[in-house]
Amino acid sequence: MLRGEITTAIRRALMQELAAVGYGRLSIEAVARRAGVSKTAIYRRWNSKLDLVLEIVAAAAHGKLPALDTGTLRGDLTLLFQAVAHALRHPLASQIIPDLLAEAARNPSIDATLRQVLHARQQDIGGRLVNRAVQRGELPADTDPDAAIDLIVGPLYWRIAIARLPLTDSYLERLVESVVAGLGATGAVPHPRAAPMAG
Repeated sequence: MLRGEITTAIRRALMQELAAVGYGRLSIEAVARRAGVSKTAIYRRWNSKLDLVLEIVAAAAHGKLPALDTGTLRGDLTLLFQAVAHALRHPLASQIIPDLLAEAARNPSIDATLRQVLHARQQDIGGRLVNRAVQRGELPADTDPDAAIDLIVGPLYWRIAIARLPLTDSYLERLVESVVAGLGATGAVPHPRAAPMAG
């Protein structure tokens, strides 16, 4: 395999191994065996399994999302929830996320990284979404961005990581309406499907 292919194989193997056994039982030997590479190939790139896991977590948190600028708060929330739900529905994600959250309570390095990358990601995406809604007049000018972001992203992580319940389309539709109401959006916020066509 080429160097880039080896790195990709290691990352894929790590995700599969994490989902299978969890962080506590994860070993570099098992990741190497699953990736079809030597342990040396892994240690040339990462110093330890912790370094390997932290890099993968950070990379996943910074994955691409569609541009959230539909012109309405409801539209932006719908697109965001659909994208996040698609990622969280992945079998590996649904197994890995609860395990890492539990491990974070015991491992300060994992805890710090999760807090840093997830908080930065939420502030970036949620902050832009909220700011645009304020600029459009859909949300009050004094909307607290931190509280708004917690309200937007909190239910998704609670449902998938704590309650372990499915993110169904009907649930996401209800969640959009609940968040719009909870944020105090104006009654005139247009529904994206009801927006008039440009002539």
